[in-house]
Amino acid sequence: MPRLRARRQWRIRFVLASLALWMLAATGVAQAAAGAQLQRQREQFAQAYALAQQGDPAWKHDTEALQDYPLYPYLEAAYLMHDVRSARAAQVRDYLARYGDLIPGRELRRVWLDRLAQQQDWQQYLAFYAPDLGSAYDCRALQAQAAQGQKLAYGGMFAALWNAPRLPDACNALLELANTQGLLTRERLWARIERAVHGGRLRTLTQTLAWLPAAQQAGAQRLALALSDSASALAQAATWPDSAHAREALTLALTRRARNDDDAARAAWRALRSRFSLAPAQVDRIEAALALFQATSLIPGSLRALEALPASAQTPLTREWRVRVALARADWPAVLAAIRAMPETQRDANEWRYFEARALAATGAKAQADARWRTLARSPTYYGFLAADQVQRPYALCPRDPPARTAATAAVEADPGMQRAFEWYALNRLTHARREWDTALPGLDRAQRYAAVVLAHRRGWVDRAIFLLNHGDYLRDYSLRFPLAERARVLRDARKAGIDPAWAFAIIRTESAWISNARSGADARGLMQLLPGTAAQLARRDGLPWDGAASLDDPSVNIALGTRYLRHLADRFGAQWLASAAYNAGPAALQRWLDQRATLAPDVFVATIPYPETRDYVESSLAFSVVYDWRLHQDPVRLSARMQPFGSTHDVSGAQAPRATVMCSVEDLAAQGDAPPPVAASTQPAPATSVHAAAPSDAP
Repeated sequence: MPRLRARRQWRIRFVLASLALWMLAATGVAQAAAGAQLQRQREQFAQAYALAQQGDPAWKHDTEALQDYPLYPYLEAAYLMHDVRSARAAQVRDYLARYGDLIPGRELRRVWLDRLAQQQDWQQYLAFYAPDLGSAYDCRALQAQAAQGQKLAYGGMFAALWNAPRLPDACNALLELANTQGLLTRERLWARIERAVHGGRLRTLTQTLAWLPAAQQAGAQRLALALSDSASALAQAATWPDSAHAREALTLALTRRARNDDDAARAAWRALRSRFSLAPAQVDRIEAALALFQATSLIPGSLRALEALPASAQTPLTREWRVRVALARADWPAVLAAIRAMPETQRDANEWRYFEARALAATGAKAQADARWRTLARSPTYYGFLAADQVQRPYALCPRDPPARTAATAAVEADPGMQRAFEWYALNRLTHARREWDTALPGLDRAQRYAAVVLAHRRGWVDRAIFLLNHGDYLRDYSLRFPLAERARVLRDARKAGIDPAWAFAIIRTESAWISNARSGADARGLMQLLPGTAAQLARRDGLPWDGAASLDDPSVNIALGTRYLRHLADRFGAQWLASAAYNAGPAALQRWLDQRATLAPDVFVATIPYPETRDYVESSLAFSVVYDWRLHQDPVRLSARMQPFGSTHDVSGAQAPRATVMCSVEDLAAQGDAPPPVAASTQPAPATSVHAAAPSDAP
């Protein structure tokens, strides 16, 4: 009997194992079939969408298989929008009834409303209008109501529009109507002008002053001139009356002029001060601006000017530049005094904690300095890494791995908006993908947002994490926040160019946050944000492929050219961190700073860079280099070794480079003394620092 029972149990196990293998194979077959079907749908959609965008009715042929495809609603909307003048109201109404809340529905509604407004068919406009389409459509809705006999009233939507920072030209007709009905009182006009002055919005100011009574327009025009051309304003100021608005215009002109010519501003202030009865607060603003912008140029006497400012004139910027000027002069007692004069909330920033320790060490208080550096070394940031180097501590990095799946993963996969976002990404239509993502994300809870980021990362859409995981415990998700995308290409091109691959990764992360089609206001493009002119010159010089500016959206082109440009800058300036500064601010600006203070210690030089954006950029790219070096090699080159003096060789990754060990140390490093336990091995290691490309921060 025991032998029979054992044989029976063996047979049962065999059947169950066979069934499990069969089910696994069947699942694999089903998944492969589903994947093939999805790929066919993508190909069919791409063809149909191209036809619909051209207004070709052939888009409808053979689209039955697309009825359940997430992007199907885009087809009909594209067809209707191609020639909206030929569309019938019933067609638009029918589409909006089905898909009006989706992005293509909102786009179609806008296009249709534009047509109705152009025809001044206000009755139909109100029938198709919906809120939250933008201020232009809200203004026309109020205009349509007025055309239908409703009287405008100050309140509700009109008040919200009036108090908005700026309005499009489509609102001009409504504002003219409001003015004729007496809604634009002098008090409301001046309140809007004052908001525009405070926000530096010249267009809003000039738009508003036209509705002032003629007798008051001169005062507003002086404010507009001060905002647009401070030099001309100061040249005319001697003829201005000593009125409230003229005094504000003078204050504005002087503070703005000080930014780019503090000598001219100071001369104008001496000449005009006695002519105007300025309020103490206005005098403080002027004196603070004159002292501040003299300091950013490190002009002799600027430290005394900052120290002499009364408490009422001091600002966070004047206090920090008092430290920076003292640093540039290597006046360490003055550095200590300036940091200790800061409010506690400002003084507690890592930058000032680090330089307070530097000043203590330089003035003989080495034990105090070391204690402060050991505390700061627990922070995985630019200044935390520098502090760790001062006392030869390990780098405090505590990564965590994202889970494969959570309860929220299925909810994200089932979310229609996320499905559309992922499909657009799969089709390489990145702008469309980001719009769907941004629309769907607010509807997800915290866990679902995290799951969405993990799903996006695993599909190759690596930039999503950088913008979302920038606070709290998310900061430990280094594998998500510092991706090794395009790894083989970056390693190959960096080595061909003769630069450290970790630096190349860091520049990509800092420049574009891994958005391959990123575009700046200056028309810098792609992962490494190259200007087309610079890229064309590099391509010609090095014989690399070049097919016009659009080719910079191709990572293979962008990375090859970007790494060569980094090498060119490193050859010119020696150190990589200086090349990073030139990459951001331009070689001419960096050369000016070097001509003035090339002998400063590198950490002090960075702290005295006058452009805040470039200062943050250099700090971020340096710390990101450490991050990526860790991701690539686990024992990163120490940050201080990357900050070589001007004129040094830019090779920092050699065998002799001092490297840091990495310890998991977030809250408990202090309790572990000088020998904290090593970090547990992670399948996805990757450290961090400030998130420059998304939202600059001192936290990793």
